[in-house]
Amino acid sequence: MVETKKAIIYDSTHVCPECKGTTIVINERGDIVCRECGLIVQDHLLDLSHSGIRAYTKGEKERRSRTGGPISILVPDIGLSTIIDQSEIRNQDLRRAAKWNTHLSWKNRNMLIAITELKRIGSNLNFPEHVKKAAVKLYKKVFNKNLLRGRSINGMIAACAYYKCKQEKIPITLQEILDESSISDRVVKKCYKALVKELRLQMHNVDPVCLIPRYCADLGLSVDIEKECVKILRFYYKKNHICGKDPKGYCAGVIYLVSKFRNKKISQKEIANLIGVTEVTLRSRYKELMKAINFKYQ
Repeated sequence: MVETKKAIIYDSTHVCPECKGTTIVINERGDIVCRECGLIVQDHLLDLSHSGIRAYTKGEKERRSRTGGPISILVPDIGLSTIIDQSEIRNQDLRRAAKWNTHLSWKNRNMLIAITELKRIGSNLNFPEHVKKAAVKLYKKVFNKNLLRGRSINGMIAACAYYKCKQEKIPITLQEILDESSISDRVVKKCYKALVKELRLQMHNVDPVCLIPRYCADLGLSVDIEKECVKILRFYYKKNHICGKDPKGYCAGVIYLVSKFRNKKISQKEIANLIGVTEVTLRSRYKELMKAINFKYQ
């Protein structure tokens, strides 16, 4: 016996453990209930009625789909909002209510601006997905602590993205984020200082070793030169401190050093322009490395 309206199906395979009566399956709630005493024998059943049904076209896929889009933190409302189709509404009051339902709150509107900016910067710099999600979570902490008053939304989300890139050791520098940001460099730097100070975050230094593979690939250098550069930098860090100095300068210096001894014809100007430092900085770091390592790393 099947009742389609109430989605109740008699199940003879299950017997009530209390009264030994027959049970029924309520598909709407996913429960197996005893007909005699009302005992819930089993709950939270899985709906297997659509399993194994394949869809070969886009129309079949839409008709057979049982869920919406995936929940994502990269959507202002996490993808849980309801969109009401106004084309089928005849009543003016209901149409007005549906229109007001589309209006975003200030929090969602703020998140929409921030996430749009983050996606734009992330797509240009190839941010990993987990870095984007971590940056949004950090931005939500900033929003909940009311740290955005008097500060730029785009500047703060750029600062959050830079902090997470440093924390996850992603080879992306501050200057690259500043170049892609739609706000001035000074605003982003002020937002970053406020972010670290107000949330009491731990400062992370950019590891130049993480930047070496990327710069070597952009310069068309071999893997052997890349490994040699990493080896020299790691040896140098064990004996010296680099606090207060730009990590890109050490990258430029060590790449020029190894290229010179490997007889790779590449100019200081070419390395400096690609990495984003001056030739003076490159030569200074080159001289420091020459004095410090004495080629004892081999």
